[in-house]
Amino acid sequence: MPTMPHAAAAPTDRRVILFILCLAVLIAQVDTSVVNLAVHAIGVGLHAPLSALQWVVDGYNLSYAALLMTGGTLADLLGRRRVLQAGAAVFVLGSLLAGLAPNITALIAGRVLAGIGAALLLPASLALIRVIWADPHERAHAIGVWAGTNGAALAIGPTLGGWLIQTAGWRSVFLLIVPIGLAVLWWVPRAIPESRDAQGRHVDLPGQLFGGLLLAALAVAAIVQRFMLPAVGVALLAALLFVRTERRAGAAAMIPLPLLGNARLAAVNGVAMAMTFGMYGVLFLLPLSWLRGGVLDATGAGLALLPMSLAFVALSHRSGPWSKRFGARRLMVGGMALIGAGIGVLAFSHAGQSLWLAEVGLFLTGVGMALNTGPVLASAVVAVEPARAGTASAMINTARMVGATLGVGVLGSVFAAGGSVVAGFAAAMAIGAAVVFAGALLVRYAGE
Repeated sequence: MPTMPHAAAAPTDRRVILFILCLAVLIAQVDTSVVNLAVHAIGVGLHAPLSALQWVVDGYNLSYAALLMTGGTLADLLGRRRVLQAGAAVFVLGSLLAGLAPNITALIAGRVLAGIGAALLLPASLALIRVIWADPHERAHAIGVWAGTNGAALAIGPTLGGWLIQTAGWRSVFLLIVPIGLAVLWWVPRAIPESRDAQGRHVDLPGQLFGGLLLAALAVAAIVQRFMLPAVGVALLAALLFVRTERRAGAAAMIPLPLLGNARLAAVNGVAMAMTFGMYGVLFLLPLSWLRGGVLDATGAGLALLPMSLAFVALSHRSGPWSKRFGARRLMVGGMALIGAGIGVLAFSHAGQSLWLAEVGLFLTGVGMALNTGPVLASAVVAVEPARAGTASAMINTARMVGATLGVGVLGSVFAAGGSVVAGFAAAMAIGAAVVFAGALLVRYAGE
């Protein structure tokens, strides 16, 4: 029997709850934005090659993407507060392991663990908002504040992370998460009511297994060149088994077959993947190039990334009104074109050595992200019937993380094969821009 929260909780109580939920999201998102600044110092400190540094980023992205949909289901089945607590605990454990890692293998393991925690924590936090805020207008405001935390993390993460790396070393960016996460763990059971609503559902373990195998094989193919062909073969087999499993599972599938065959939803997911493919490739390679080339120190690199994050924070809240005025399709095309143009400008920045060009590229990319992100998320939800809106939302966020995983993997490998930092960076950015522009072409199939 479902248990529901006391939706009529006092406004003060709900403000406290919203603060806790935003704090939980903040630690996950700041961690994601900070680690890109830390990879150079990690490589030096742990004597790690570029391929291992790619796994430091993609270990998190992969486990997060693979388990995101199951995390949402577990929250509904086992209790949203309980899963939020579990996610925070796993995230803290992963951050502690990463911060104390004696070698690169242990660090990657910590990042994978943190990704698992994020896959539990983030869907549970959003689900709690949906059930605690009964009034639609109040709920919309709460979700807006929650979503705004992601933008704040983009601004806080690089600035704080660069300063920490410069003054306290790379381990500090992971260890800083631990006391904040412990505070969330202590506070959650004292302030947030429990709720669950199974509705006869269960976790689709076969679908999770084959879906996770598919994503892992794609990541291996992108990063480990000598295993590319076997990994692609495993990915194709896993994809076939995943579709077969989901067909047999019917309505209980992790991704019901009608959604897999929804061309409009597939196009929106493709747009989201193309966007994050280019964006995360930039966030991984540009700071690494600055630090390797001695162009900037960690603090300077963090500050230099601000044009992108500030443009996103300043304009993202306008995407809703602009979608109504100009149409979601036009906004997505314009956003993707600006992202592609920004990454294209970065390709001519001599691996970021021409700082003014790099800043122009970052600004264009940030503006494009601000225009595109909201309409993409909204288009995914309206591409399906209302009963499947939650699944579609989980799918689009999974697609975003898959794009991020492949962007770091593929563009990082292109960078490594370039022969020099400048040549490798230019080639990687050119490919990233081409993928983003291809994503802009997909918008015509994403509906209005």
